[in-house]
Amino acid sequence: MSPVSRPEVNSKLIDGTALATRIRQAAAGRIRLIREQTGVTPTLATVIVGDDPASHTYVRMKRTRCEDAGMRSVNIELPDTATTAEIVARIATLARDQAVHGILVQHPVPRPIDRRAVFEAIPIAKDVDGVTAGTLGRVILGMEAFIPCTPRGIMALLEEYRVDLDGAHAVVIGRSPILGRPMASLLINRHTTVTLCHSRTRDLPTIVRHADILIAALGKPKFVQGDWIKPGAVVIDAGYNPGDSGIIGDVDFDEALEPCSLITPVPGGVGPMTIAMLIDQTTQAAATQLGVEF
Repeated sequence: MSPVSRPEVNSKLIDGTALATRIRQAAAGRIRLIREQTGVTPTLATVIVGDDPASHTYVRMKRTRCEDAGMRSVNIELPDTATTAEIVARIATLARDQAVHGILVQHPVPRPIDRRAVFEAIPIAKDVDGVTAGTLGRVILGMEAFIPCTPRGIMALLEEYRVDLDGAHAVVIGRSPILGRPMASLLINRHTTVTLCHSRTRDLPTIVRHADILIAALGKPKFVQGDWIKPGAVVIDAGYNPGDSGIIGDVDFDEALEPCSLITPVPGGVGPMTIAMLIDQTTQAAATQLGVEF
């Protein structure tokens, strides 16, 4: 019998697939409403640079989910020889295109492209992946914004499973400007005490052992060990790493399962929520640009 099918395991699993399905279904209804009122189909443009297989697989997955929800998807593929200026110019064209309501740049982008310059070419109104400095500043301040999709998806999971954030100690491993840092800000804005860790953090296992909530987002397979987990902790694994038997997370799932109270599986936890939030935010961007109210 698969370990994930045992009743005691299932009781601890955070089902991101189920919640993501509900979010996409709700977005599909709003997309129909937009189309009925305006004759316009909400459209997401995805810019991908280079031939990284994982990136292309992820973009295809996003495109499929968008189209399933009734959204139009435009895919812009550029060679890894493209310069920063060329990519910025292409994004500027999309920014001016009134038929495009959201723009996503698939990351990572090849070196030596200036990723920040590329992100900043996206207007805030179309920054549905939450990557620009203006968007991130609004997130930190708790203002209305298109929140980076993975952190927003994690917050939705914590809310769905009624995890008490007020006064809890959360440890976030990973300081990415589109995951770890906005994740910490979202938690702080919900009155959580946050320790933000990274690859140079000293005595990381000891810090993690104090966490009521652990967010692992560092991109290293099975990096977090089971004996790091505080009994009763909630474990959110945002890792997405290729393994011998498929995709695996940043947390050693089998080891962490016993001490934790809740845990996201990989796949089926955070990943589906990221795409669902992208669809939801693109739908909202289209509604705002077209003057449609829900």
